[in-house]
Amino acid sequence: MKNDRLPFLRDKSKRLPMSPGVYIMRGKNREILYIGKAKALKNRVSSYFRSVNKLEEKTYRMVSNAADFDTIVTSSEFEALVLECSMIKQHKPKYNILLKDDKGYRYIRISREPYPRITQTKQKPGSDNAQYLGPYTSAFVVNETVDELNRAFMLPVCNRKFPADFKKGRPCLNFHIKQCMGVCAGKISEEDYTEIISQALQFISGGSDSTIELLTRRMEEYSERMEFEKAASCRDRIRAIKRIKERQNVVFAKITDQDVVAVAQNGSESCAVVLKFRGRRLVDKQDFQLGEISGLQPARREFILSYYGGENEIPKQVSLDGECEDSELVARYLGEKSGHKVTLHVPQRGEQLKVVNMALQNAAQNLAHKIERTGRELAALDELARLLGLCATPNYIEAYDISNYGEQTVVGGMVVFENGRPLKSAYRKFNIKTVSGTDDYASMREVISRRFARYDEEKETGEGFGRLPDLILLDGGRGHVSTVRPLLGGLGFGDIPVFGMVKDDKHRTRAIAETGGEISILSTRSAFSLVSAIQDEAHRFSITFMKKKHTKSSFELGLKSVKGIGDTRAKSLFKHFKTKKAMSAATLEELASAPGMNAAAAKSLFGHLHSDGE
Repeated sequence: MKNDRLPFLRDKSKRLPMSPGVYIMRGKNREILYIGKAKALKNRVSSYFRSVNKLEEKTYRMVSNAADFDTIVTSSEFEALVLECSMIKQHKPKYNILLKDDKGYRYIRISREPYPRITQTKQKPGSDNAQYLGPYTSAFVVNETVDELNRAFMLPVCNRKFPADFKKGRPCLNFHIKQCMGVCAGKISEEDYTEIISQALQFISGGSDSTIELLTRRMEEYSERMEFEKAASCRDRIRAIKRIKERQNVVFAKITDQDVVAVAQNGSESCAVVLKFRGRRLVDKQDFQLGEISGLQPARREFILSYYGGENEIPKQVSLDGECEDSELVARYLGEKSGHKVTLHVPQRGEQLKVVNMALQNAAQNLAHKIERTGRELAALDELARLLGLCATPNYIEAYDISNYGEQTVVGGMVVFENGRPLKSAYRKFNIKTVSGTDDYASMREVISRRFARYDEEKETGEGFGRLPDLILLDGGRGHVSTVRPLLGGLGFGDIPVFGMVKDDKHRTRAIAETGGEISILSTRSAFSLVSAIQDEAHRFSITFMKKKHTKSSFELGLKSVKGIGDTRAKSLFKHFKTKKAMSAATLEELASAPGMNAAAAKSLFGHLHSDGE
């Protein structure tokens, strides 16, 4: 890091008190870069200037631009939290999480035509002659409302133009399943259609109960006038509205009024989603792009404080997809701000866990659009992080496997998964050099030692061995983990999480191993699929390398039986021809011209390669 102020900042931080407070990181022009809260100012601030190269990327950039810092001592950690929220809101520092709603304003649009359509749009009123309702801040609410309107009132959603397209084709499937009144048949007058649109707008303004009352009166009036077809249409609309109302009340019947918050991360991108449940119904969804974050737990804390620090309603319960840094202090802050007790809840099972996973899937899907990955892949990484208790999403995973063919051929393989997909350019092969026999633990130690010894040589490249993994997975159980974790600690990489991948008797992945036991992954579908794919790929890669090496070794051993060819010439031949196939296809002249060969040895080799036994 090129920051001439680091010695000054380190020295200054050592003189800070062990008191709670707020610290303000400043740039060379005294601009505020970051505002944070500390339980002990000396410990927290000095941590930025020790082991700078191990900082998260976002924090690393902030520290590299820091020229000075100020502190404000408070009487308690909670007081520091309140002050931090207030100052972030006032100054909006560059490196704090600043919320940007991922959606613009939405409108409900009622077109101006003989048979109007009801749609949702971002288009602002005034650009055409249509009627607009809004603006609404939530795209989710608008989409849900428009879908419910079109279903309940059986409005057409096709591309046909009315009355121009009357009777020009058969009614579509929606008509036959009673999701469209069949305007295309030409049997509904413009006047009757306009009345139905009025009822739909009444549904928006008055809700389902008042609309049912209105439609019931209309149905009775039509029945009295013996207009039974119109009465039946009202009856069908009443039934559709009641079905929607029942679905809304049943889908999340066990979910009390609460907000559900989930944060998805991938590399330098992250996204938060808030699902709002009111009256046991999902009523709103909001997406926020957070940019680069320094970890999931601190990101949840910063997001919650920023989101509820404004005018957003604070419910009595906020359910989270994982632990939140300073959760007790945050809950207390929200409680004092709202005037009622607030609980931060991380569900582990049941309906609550389902809605948290739904929020996480939405966040992952939103993020997937930015980084060209599927929401399922990102959700699997987040699920794995939560399962293993990781502080951040493991976007860069290295997995290792040892394969052997007796004692003669022992090899190791390293595969890499980035953002949930194989990164084959980063795969590496290892010939075991220092271990005698088939000692898997010793072989794994050798592979890991050699891999991390190369880090210092290649770290400037940021690729291959020069990039540190977010997670290491070993093909094996607790024994392998117990072998590798202390080794990494001794090499200075003890903060990299290490787990084993355990198979059942049928060689199928069943659990994740740690030093104290096993974590079952069979019930977590996304994480299970990801770990299974990683373990299968690590095994395939290492065993393919082992078979190829064993075949080569056997052939090389056979070459040594040829007159005039010893160890040196055998190795030189393989280095020159690369494969047995290429060597067998070579002419006598090509064999003789290979490095280290002569005419006599070439003639003996040619005869050996083309004998009946070959």
